[in-house]
Amino acid sequence: MPEKIRILIADDHPIFRDGLQALIQSEPDFELAGKAVDGEQALVVVRKLVPDVLLLDLVLPKLSGLEVLSNLAAEPALTTRTIILTAAIEDEQVIEALRFGAKGVVLKDTATELLVKSIRCVVGGEYWVGRNNVGGLIQALQLAQTRQTDDPVQKFALTPRELEVVAAIVEGYSNKDIAKKFSISEQTVKHHLSRIFDKVGVSNRLELALFSVNHQLVGKRN
Repeated sequence: MPEKIRILIADDHPIFRDGLQALIQSEPDFELAGKAVDGEQALVVVRKLVPDVLLLDLVLPKLSGLEVLSNLAAEPALTTRTIILTAAIEDEQVIEALRFGAKGVVLKDTATELLVKSIRCVVGGEYWVGRNNVGGLIQALQLAQTRQTDDPVQKFALTPRELEVVAAIVEGYSNKDIAKKFSISEQTVKHHLSRIFDKVGVSNRLELALFSVNHQLVGKRN
């Protein structure tokens, strides 16, 4: 019999926390590993129990969800996959969460069957953002990596300025912020992004951030 997926809930709202517990207990391949009511407790319990999945509220007392992620990112030996749960989130926060190692971002008004699917997806090594499985994108990127061992910066022919723009996107900069940072116009930023999208085969900023993380573009130079 396959091992069950052990899940830890970190949320400060008792009703929502209890609802998640009931959902987990209703799935035959899920098991409740534990619960935490704030960010500090979440860190303690993750380190102690090392669950397969952490369902982490973005807004928590003591430490926010992003602060918890940042702390967990500093401990690469931990194998727990984290899914951020939130009522609302900005694209910049999604990118930041992924940069800190989150494998999924799920809105709290998402249908329960999609939350269940997202858990199974991240356990399977995929990503889930919003209401969509973006695992296909990640699998394509990973397949490209197995077929091509060259420096990805050289492979995709990104210029030094384009790499700087990619790094800024991963850090959550808006087009306006990027323009100010590099003393260029917003139209020039849009032109750079269009060329980058074409070169690496993505269609939006979130996909570019995921692409950059998986190909380790940030920090690389020709």
